[in-house]
Amino acid sequence: MNRHLVLQRGRELAVSAVAAFASFTASAAGRQPVIQRDDYADCLAGMWLGECIANWTGLRTEGQRQGPPFYTDDDWLTPVFPGGPLIDFVIQDPWGADDDTDIEYVYLHLLASRQPVSGAPLTPYEITAGWQAHINRMIWVSNLQARTLMSRGVPPPACGTGMANHHRLMIDAQLTTELFGALNPSMPFAALQAAAMPIRTTAASYAAHASQLYVVMYSLTSQVPVALSPRDKNIWLVQRARRYLPDTSKAADIADFVLAEYLDNPDPDNWEFTRDRVYDRYQLNDELNGFVYRGWYESGVNLATGLIALLYGEGDYRRTVQIGTLSGWDSDNGTATMGGLLGLLHGSQYVRDAFPGVTLSDRFNIYRTRDNLPDYLPADPAAEDTFTLMAQRTLPIVERAFIEHGGLVSGDGLRWLAPPERVATPALSPYHDEDARSANLAVKRQGGTITVTTGIVSAPPPGRGVAARVFAANGQELDVSGVEPEDYARWYYSTQGRTPSVPPGTTQTIQVTYDREIIAHTLCFTEGDHFASGPAGGWFGSVLCEVQVGAGGEWIAPSGVLSAALDPEVPFQVIEFTLDTPLSITGLRLSGPMGGEPGGEGFITCAELDALSVPLASLPRPAFDSDGSGHLGIDDLVVFQESPIDLNGDGLADAADERLLEHAVRWDEVSLMLPRN
Repeated sequence: MNRHLVLQRGRELAVSAVAAFASFTASAAGRQPVIQRDDYADCLAGMWLGECIANWTGLRTEGQRQGPPFYTDDDWLTPVFPGGPLIDFVIQDPWGADDDTDIEYVYLHLLASRQPVSGAPLTPYEITAGWQAHINRMIWVSNLQARTLMSRGVPPPACGTGMANHHRLMIDAQLTTELFGALNPSMPFAALQAAAMPIRTTAASYAAHASQLYVVMYSLTSQVPVALSPRDKNIWLVQRARRYLPDTSKAADIADFVLAEYLDNPDPDNWEFTRDRVYDRYQLNDELNGFVYRGWYESGVNLATGLIALLYGEGDYRRTVQIGTLSGWDSDNGTATMGGLLGLLHGSQYVRDAFPGVTLSDRFNIYRTRDNLPDYLPADPAAEDTFTLMAQRTLPIVERAFIEHGGLVSGDGLRWLAPPERVATPALSPYHDEDARSANLAVKRQGGTITVTTGIVSAPPPGRGVAARVFAANGQELDVSGVEPEDYARWYYSTQGRTPSVPPGTTQTIQVTYDREIIAHTLCFTEGDHFASGPAGGWFGSVLCEVQVGAGGEWIAPSGVLSAALDPEVPFQVIEFTLDTPLSITGLRLSGPMGGEPGGEGFITCAELDALSVPLASLPRPAFDSDGSGHLGIDDLVVFQESPIDLNGDGLADAADERLLEHAVRWDEVSLMLPRN
């Protein structure tokens, strides 16, 4: 289309500006919607309120039913146990913090405290410093293990890996990271980026995928087509968020299974049938179905109950919370997540309307569980914050995220236009690249052979690694397929107990060779644990990095740069040696003096020694600013006509994308023409 025709089309748009805006808002609600700033503040407050009611209600039954006989609807308003409280809605004033809300509260505090305000992801340093300052009590399982590791100097993501955290497949990240979806409304890719490091602080494999599913669902609440029924809105959310999970993941299997069970069930009130089917598939007959049940607070069954509550609740807040509370296992967590999701989707009045005649408090007591945080209500001895204030502190973060990811803010600052989005795919996971770059994983998946040699036979004591050298190159530390892992696969190799023993400072070599050539861009060494006594050791004093060129060929020491210095005080370090020039190699090895106490035994540990290929090229982010001028105008339409791009994330560059661009060019002008209340 030439410039004259584009200008003519622009004049035609202006004739019916208000009608065009109304049409865009309705027809494209599932794509790049206009978000009213004040309305979203109310949704954020509704999220916190909905989450707290559901959290405290679900706590009544937490861990009470981990197998048959499970609760049913008939158990509502009956005692949890003889003489105990009734299974009923819990209302508080103020609302007390719990682990379903307080870690996300800390993350909000860390982001809101930044100067200048930024929507950029939290760094490992920020997360570690924040946990050490504020998260020191009332934490359990993977959260506790991660916090303990941080005290030893182990930052994210190492503190959430299998080598260091044997609770990585528990539910923890599913109740501490949904906030990042709310911080990035209608921007699921940005939400995944923002949540990546907080998720990996405590989770790996399919537990990380379950957390990602929730994050994306929270992000997509502002994209749900308004014309859908409450039931269909929930189905839409689950189906859209599912696209971001790899099909290989147990979390994907659970989401597919629960959704299929719900859609096939002729009785929408019979949620217990699907819950019992979950028990059969993922607990009672877990091994027959290729899974492992790991306990009542694991990721798997609790992801299932959260989805059951959402789907069978069919948009009714009270019904959703009832189902989640009665579902069994760790019943407060999935219930809280879905209560928060519905509050974010529908707003605070929706939650309040579910309790007619009841005054629902806006006040929040974070000091119940967390310390060293600001008191925003100094005159209130029982509370330190309100959901309204929390929402207001969130808005600048959301606005910066919109700007940083290509969204638009209206001239009066009252509206946001969501940026273009990529096609939904598992490859958008921020740590997908690590899996794709791993030579150990690639060779294994191709049916190739990996050989690990050290020239010694070791015999480490229980709890201090294993003697099997294969664990040094089994690919587990970078595997994000989400396939149910074997528990033993998380162990690391140790040379402790070698015969004969040698003193610290003795040079030790660990070598990995492949039966084929691979391209190496980076050599990645992941340590196991370090030990201060009994005897001390587990680390290299220094390392010489070498690669083998050609099958059985020459070993050379290429030039490159280490990502960090080896530190005998910090276990589970991930050290990368980036080559100055990528090389075709058939092996890699590390050599260096072993750590330990003078007069004792020297030994090293290794969780993974891998060669990483060249980083994957990042796909260009689609943008309304087609000509890169920094502002939108008719020229962007001209450029689009010459080189169409996919702006709505459906995989096509077509007329629908052109219409979105047309509205983006004029969206602020049109919105300002609307009458104000």
